[in-house]
Amino acid sequence: MSKQTNDPLFNLRHSAEHVLTQAMQNLFGKNSFHMAMGPATDQGFYFDFENLKDFKISEQDFPKIEKEMQKIIDQNLKFTKKEINLKKAKELFKNNPYKQEWLSQIGDRDEKILTYWTADQFVDLCAGPHVKSTGEIKAFKLLSIAGAYWHGDEKNKMLTRIYGTAFPSKKELKQYLHNLEEAKKRDHRKLGKELELFMFDEEVGQGLPLWLPKGAWLRKKVMDFAFDTYLKQGYQPVWSPHFASNKLWQHSGHLEFYKESLYGEFTVENEKYRLKPMNCPFHVSIYNNKPKSYKELPIRLAEMGTVYRYEKSGVLHGLTRVRGFTQDDAHIICTPKQLPSEIEKAFELTLFIFKTFGFKNFELNLSIRDPKNKDKFIGSDNNWKTAEKVLKNVIKKVGYINDYVEDIGGAVFYGPKIDLKVADSLGRKWQLSTIQFDFNLPKRFNMVYTGQDGQEHTPYMIHRALLGSLERFIGVLIEHFAGAFPVWLSPVQAKIIPITDKQIDYAKKVAKQLKEKDIRVELDDRSETMQNKIRLAQTEKAPYMLIIGQREVDSNSVSIRQRNGQDLGSMPLEKFIKEISTQISQKSLNLIK
Repeated sequence: MSKQTNDPLFNLRHSAEHVLTQAMQNLFGKNSFHMAMGPATDQGFYFDFENLKDFKISEQDFPKIEKEMQKIIDQNLKFTKKEINLKKAKELFKNNPYKQEWLSQIGDRDEKILTYWTADQFVDLCAGPHVKSTGEIKAFKLLSIAGAYWHGDEKNKMLTRIYGTAFPSKKELKQYLHNLEEAKKRDHRKLGKELELFMFDEEVGQGLPLWLPKGAWLRKKVMDFAFDTYLKQGYQPVWSPHFASNKLWQHSGHLEFYKESLYGEFTVENEKYRLKPMNCPFHVSIYNNKPKSYKELPIRLAEMGTVYRYEKSGVLHGLTRVRGFTQDDAHIICTPKQLPSEIEKAFELTLFIFKTFGFKNFELNLSIRDPKNKDKFIGSDNNWKTAEKVLKNVIKKVGYINDYVEDIGGAVFYGPKIDLKVADSLGRKWQLSTIQFDFNLPKRFNMVYTGQDGQEHTPYMIHRALLGSLERFIGVLIEHFAGAFPVWLSPVQAKIIPITDKQIDYAKKVAKQLKEKDIRVELDDRSETMQNKIRLAQTEKAPYMLIIGQREVDSNSVSIRQRNGQDLGSMPLEKFIKEISTQISQKSLNLIK
């Protein structure tokens, strides 16, 4: 389905961008800037333009721009689509090099060029669609300003970009703006520093996170849960090195199809090597280590493998876009008959993993081959049809048949795929999991198994990373929980706070008993007031604070406060240990009620 033609919110936002551009021309004049482009997005819209002469703009100009936009909206001007020929289009936008560039890419002089007019006041090259008139734009807001390269290429000119958003109602806009402010508080880069989870160091290099002790605990718990779950589901653990000979990447096709994401080669004893961007070829080598029978399939190989991909500095973003990251990578090698059930199992496993972490809402993207542009994809028509049919059937079987987006041409070169997006506590969607077919590696590496007929057959291969990048997943997890993790994931599960120095010896005994039960605990025995210690523990988002006064010492108990400020009162130590241990073992998302 095409989001651009079927989504009313997209059309509304697209129209709001036209109103923004018109308002800027009204205020500053057409000769102050060149229009470049301005699409709608999932979050709103943006408008790119080139400043001319001494024209400059800042967020301080937003109120007057918004006022002018509202004037245009109040006029209820009609949006009209008009088709013109190439010659007329070039004449209409003769002074705009960006529009001329778009038009120059059209080879057919007889092709009709689409434009949209706002009454007779404003026009832009545009395929639409739009709302019927400006009066339908009920709520909008300009959000921020930034720089952006034309076509996203740093070799091109730097443009100015204004971000905005629009909604059908002021209530929805108000909620969105509230969520934006909440998102700033939840920014994993901010919380990562405050909670001492991870860091970056210029001397180490951009996009290479360093995990601090508390963050390493969190990372380990996420990784252990996922990997142990995979092993219970019949996956076999493997491990591969961080780099390999150029011969491997040549054989796999990565040097041909994926070179822009590879780091440069280096030489060891006259042999050239590269850091690995993926784990797949290593797993293929492991499969090919000895002959396989159909009786051994499916084979599921899993690895928490660290890979390295070249990302431009401009797109690096905390943990969610890095240059070195670890994937919960697995490859399933199976027979054609086993294919549907293996896809279904991988999909259901994905849902189980994410629901355990507290993600309840999902969106599916099905990326398939563009049948009109087959040269960009490898594999036979029959293989593609089979794989795409299997994916659609699995989506239907698990109940998402009316709730997925089909991306024609979005498949990777070696096969179609399902991408799973999760919605966090603010409703933001993050693409994390992927389940992909591969028609490339089995044939390139001559992967075979002996069938019931005694003949050699080429197996099917499925790539799947359920958490995706561990770094990205933890970045999303931090923002989802605003750093207040469930007890089982919290780096510090209980903070012990003695009221005076007289209770320190008992507090140490409490800490010892908790640690013996594998409960992660910290003792705050600083010479500070109890109130200051509590405030610090709340800032650190420790789930429980165990306040210890003389009454607790005498009764072998602890007084419990939760990080949300709720006072649970006094509780025997043994009971608290039992309660928190149950929460941890059950991976509960809630604190003690």
